[in-house]
Amino acid sequence: MAYRLAADLTLVLHLLFVVFVLFGGMLSFHYPRWAWLHLPALVWGIWIEWSKGLCPLTPLENHFRQLAALEEYREGFAEHYLLPLIYPGHLTVSTQWFLGIIPLVVNLIVYFWVFRKHRK
Repeated sequence: MAYRLAADLTLVLHLLFVVFVLFGGMLSFHYPRWAWLHLPALVWGIWIEWSKGLCPLTPLENHFRQLAALEEYREGFAEHYLLPLIYPGHLTVSTQWFLGIIPLVVNLIVYFWVFRKHRK
């Protein structure tokens, strides 16, 4: 039971990290120091997506799933949980590039507005 809970908590942490990568720049509107935490997370998230890398949270969750005698998944977090929500079928290279561009563009816009706000 404890390993299943650990696997579920790792999954929630993973999802929160993805949301932070995508929208964390918005925290900088009111708290500019958040940018020091968000920008490295943004770079990491984009790099993992574009390099076809594996986030360390994926094998950690799989480890807990294995200890709990649950089925583990072979692909990455985005491929297993997010892509079925957004796209049917398999993950392609162009889709991975697109998934990396989304947080980049969103956060370029956000940081443009943050910079303008705090410059005044």
